[in-house]
Amino acid sequence: MAILDILKLPDPRLKTVSEPVERFDDEFRAFVADLEETRQAGPAAVGIAAPQVGRFQRIVIIDLSSRPKTPNHGHLILVNPEIVHWEGYAMGREGCLSVPDYTGNVIRATHIRLKTQDPEGQEHQYDMEGFEARAVQHELDHLDGLLFVDRVVSRRTDLYRRKVYKT
Repeated sequence: MAILDILKLPDPRLKTVSEPVERFDDEFRAFVADLEETRQAGPAAVGIAAPQVGRFQRIVIIDLSSRPKTPNHGHLILVNPEIVHWEGYAMGREGCLSVPDYTGNVIRATHIRLKTQDPEGQEHQYDMEGFEARAVQHELDHLDGLLFVDRVVSRRTDLYRRKVYKT
């Protein structure tokens, strides 16, 4: 396994729309393992998408298993995910491994239904709410070449420079 380099804004490749996964072979599973190792090496990242490491396929990893008080499905590898239903909306603060210096307020659906495949190609459907729904929507945006900064309500009032603390 390997820790992969994360593309950062303003890298133009982050605007690339990803292709569906068609081959669920050993090379694909090895990449998923590398993507997971990269997510774990990041600063408390709950999710990562394949385009963030320069692979433009529809693959996302979400892991909220360390948040027992937050309704979630734990650790998920989402292949070719698609939101088939959404409702409600709420504003919330988001950050991103590909935009390390900023956070921002983004409006997202509060409830989603997700249709996806697992790394073996089996289909699944999940109903998600709250933070899990927000995290999935954030990562799925990467698959369509979008970053949270593309969705902030106002770059003037809803984009914040991260604080850097000196030790």
